[in-house]
Amino acid sequence: MAKRVLITGAAGFLGSHLCDKFIANGFYVIGMDNLITGDLKNIEHLFGLENFEFHHHDVTKFVHIGGDLDYILHFASPASPIDYLKIPIQTLKVGSLGTHNLLGLAKEKDARILIASTSEVYGDPLVHPQSEEYFGNVNTISPRGVYDEAKRFQESITMAYHRFHRLETRIVRIFNTYGPRMRLNDGRVIPAFIGQALRGENLTIFGDGSQTRSFCYVDDQIDGIYKLLFSDYTNPINIGNPHEITIKEFAQEIVNLTGTNQKMIFKELPQDDPKQRKPDITKAKNILNWEPKVSREEGMKKTYEYFKALSPQELEKKEHKDFSNHIRK
Repeated sequence: MAKRVLITGAAGFLGSHLCDKFIANGFYVIGMDNLITGDLKNIEHLFGLENFEFHHHDVTKFVHIGGDLDYILHFASPASPIDYLKIPIQTLKVGSLGTHNLLGLAKEKDARILIASTSEVYGDPLVHPQSEEYFGNVNTISPRGVYDEAKRFQESITMAYHRFHRLETRIVRIFNTYGPRMRLNDGRVIPAFIGQALRGENLTIFGDGSQTRSFCYVDDQIDGIYKLLFSDYTNPINIGNPHEITIKEFAQEIVNLTGTNQKMIFKELPQDDPKQRKPDITKAKNILNWEPKVSREEGMKKTYEYFKALSPQELEKKEHKDFSNHIRK
């Protein structure tokens, strides 16, 4: 009989790819999403399958799943600046109440649960690269603190359940991930730049462009998460690509990739925006035997082809990245 897995945030970017991964490996997948930021088109190809079902539900409310449950992957959360600046309370609630509900469900079902944390727990880091031993530099009361602190609390309550209830838990700290099914112009760097390039707009860079990011292609990220779930490692672990690049350099790569000739325009950096982001993946290499395989050149080509195939209506549907109320004065 197929093992049963619940994936929250199933209609989102990473959640939908996780559904595909577990379906392909013979699991019975229960997808759950309240569709605040998720999109059913990401999983509509699964609806006719016998080993997939979908629950339209908000995990901040009581979660009930009938029958046995072997695994839970909690990926329900806004994950872009546009989202968590627009819906800050929901962001805090899904990281706290939602996580508490799912940990309780895992305890009831005697299921192993993997929690999706983030590199944002490191805040604007004072050490580089960021290893799992670094405690972070987070402003708890800044606008983006609603996301950072929700994830930090999520890790704390997960480890409390692990220690007090002896629950089987796993925590993945996800660094910037990209690929097909990202929302165009959702406030993250890659879809924002590609969307602007496809519309013939100038590329907007916040700050002077010297801040860095390290981008991991979605297939590599999903593979790392999958390996972590079935490992024996219970402390948080970084999954990301350590190949670092400045935002300004990356903007030029987008111009070269799209064959456009956009100018770069510079705006003030949002408050507490990280200046450097690069994962130390030593633990992932040694414990999970994992490291990224897809080069940025290869991954960006696939991502660009996905966005280029969008309809004109989808391309023009902008989600403006307006941080004007959150700039450090």
